[in-house]
Amino acid sequence: MPGRINSALVSAFELVLLSFVAGLGVAVLTAPVGVSGAVFLLPIQLTVLQVPSPAVTPTNLLFNIVAIPGALLRYRTHAPLRSALTTVLLIGTLPGVVIGALVRVFLIPGPQVFRLVVAGFLLLLGIWLCLQRNRNATTPSHRPLSRGSTVAVALGVGVIGGIYGIGGGSLLSPILVGRGLPIATVAPATLVSTFITSIAGAITYVILAITTTGHHIAPNWTIGLIAGAGGLVGGYLGARMQPHLPERALRWGLGVLAIATATLYAIQALQ
Repeated sequence: MPGRINSALVSAFELVLLSFVAGLGVAVLTAPVGVSGAVFLLPIQLTVLQVPSPAVTPTNLLFNIVAIPGALLRYRTHAPLRSALTTVLLIGTLPGVVIGALVRVFLIPGPQVFRLVVAGFLLLLGIWLCLQRNRNATTPSHRPLSRGSTVAVALGVGVIGGIYGIGGGSLLSPILVGRGLPIATVAPATLVSTFITSIAGAITYVILAITTTGHHIAPNWTIGLIAGAGGLVGGYLGARMQPHLPERALRWGLGVLAIATATLYAIQALQ
């Protein structure tokens, strides 16, 4: 009996340690290149932490909820967090994340199909990271999107966020900046949108877990909270180290990692 208790304690300690290190690591590496750490936390959940499907998605959203406030506090000293753009983004992302959660639970609950979805997303992200130029060298050459178009884009991103488990800021930022909006306006707006959308998405999954008969719908609270704490620390460290890190090398490294992971998941899903 004591041996079983000690084994359980060791397993619990390992889970907490791995979750914190995973959240810390992905946030440190992704914060300097403007990508959500949740993007790369999900493959770690699937492969290393063995979180069942579809619980990986709300666990990712829980990671966002805990990890983002540090960045919000940092932006608050430079720009107002309330803006017209934030409101427009929330009009689209909030219903989008609920739709995405419903799609995830009722249409693609199994791990095989979901691995194909993850593979497709990571492949596109990896290609974008490898082809993206340094942000300081990017000069937007398009007119900003209209209010209606922005809401439509935010809705689509919200659906993706509800399926994959990302708030969508890492998708909205390059789109909006590329269409001519200043990054000083876009960054805090997308960050607030990601935070509030992640809360709405996590609540949706909890409600679905209570009201439906499916298994493993609710988030893994331990992994989500502990990984989020690691992400909170890692995001701060990544932001502080950004001027001293080779952004191009980080982009290429994360891009190649995303493409390799996408290839692996596609092979596993098709076998």
